[in-house]
Amino acid sequence: MPSKSKTPAPVTAEQTVSDAFATIMRHNFAYLLTWEETARSWENIEGVHQFRVSLRRMRSALSLFRVAIPKSVRKYWSDELRWAAGEFSLARDLDVLISEGVGAVAQDLPLPGGRALLDVANARRAEVYEHQVRVMLDSDRYRRFKEEFAVWFESKQWEQAEPSKKEAKALSKSLLAFSRSLMDRQERKVLGVGSNVDRHSAVEMHSLRIECKKLRYAAEFFRPLFTGMDDFISHMKGLQDLLGLMNDVAVTQKLLDDLLKDETDHETLIFAGGLIGWRTCDYHHMLTRFDSFWEELIEAKHPWWKKSAVIRAAS
Repeated sequence: MPSKSKTPAPVTAEQTVSDAFATIMRHNFAYLLTWEETARSWENIEGVHQFRVSLRRMRSALSLFRVAIPKSVRKYWSDELRWAAGEFSLARDLDVLISEGVGAVAQDLPLPGGRALLDVANARRAEVYEHQVRVMLDSDRYRRFKEEFAVWFESKQWEQAEPSKKEAKALSKSLLAFSRSLMDRQERKVLGVGSNVDRHSAVEMHSLRIECKKLRYAAEFFRPLFTGMDDFISHMKGLQDLLGLMNDVAVTQKLLDDLLKDETDHETLIFAGGLIGWRTCDYHHMLTRFDSFWEELIEAKHPWWKKSAVIRAAS
C-alpha cells in the first residue's frame, strides 16, 4: 500500500522554467501511478483521494505556468486531467459522506435513520467504484493518456509547439525569478478575490477557494527553493479549512438529494436533514472566524522575497 508523501518535486534554482515544469509533472505523475491500484477499492479511501490530488496538482501546474506553456498544447492536457479527475469525483464525494459525514456524526446526532442512510450510501458507492472508477482505470482513453502524457512531459514537447516570443522567453528563464513572479501574481489574485468577498455568496466563496488552492499548490511546487515556505503554507490552513467545509456542505446537500430522490423511509430522510443541519451549523460557526483566518494569510511573510531564503542556489 503506498504512503502519503508531502515531498515536493525536486526542482532547483538552477533549472530553467521548462526543465522545472517537466520535473513537477514527472513527480506528480509518478505519485499518481503509485495510487492507481489502491484507487480500485474503497477499502483505503486514500486511493481515490490521492489519485485526484495528483491530477489536480498537474492541472494547477498547467494553469500556473500558462505564461510559458502554449495554450495550443496546454488546453488538451488540462481537459484530459479534468476528465480523469471528474470520473473519480462521485466516488470521492461518497467516501467523504460515509467517513466524514454519516459515520462521523452518527454517534452524536440523536436521530434515527443513520444506519439506513449509511446502507444507501454504501450501496451507491459500490456501484460507482465498479461501474465508474474501475471502468475508467481500464479504459482505452486512460491508457492513452498515461502513455502520451508521459512522452509529452519527458520530451518537453511544449518547446516544439511554436511558443510565442513571450512564452519562449519564459521557458528559458531561471526558475528562481519566475517562481517569485508567479507567487506574487497568484497572491494578488487571492487578495483581489478575497478582499471584498461576499461571505454569503457561494459563487464568490468558491472562486476564493479555487484561487487559494492554486496559491497553495504554487507554494508547494517551489518549496525546495525557499526556506520558510512551510510556514507560509501553514498560515493558509485556517482559511482553506473553512472554504473546504463550505464545499463539503454544498456537495453533501447535492449528494443526498440524488441518493434519496426515491427514498420513502421517514427515518432515513429525517437523519439526512439532521446531517445537513449539523454540517451547516459547523460551517457557520467556522465562518465567524473568517476575519482572523484572512488576516493571518495577508500578514504572512513572503519567503520567496527573502534573499537568505534561497536554499538551492547555483553552486
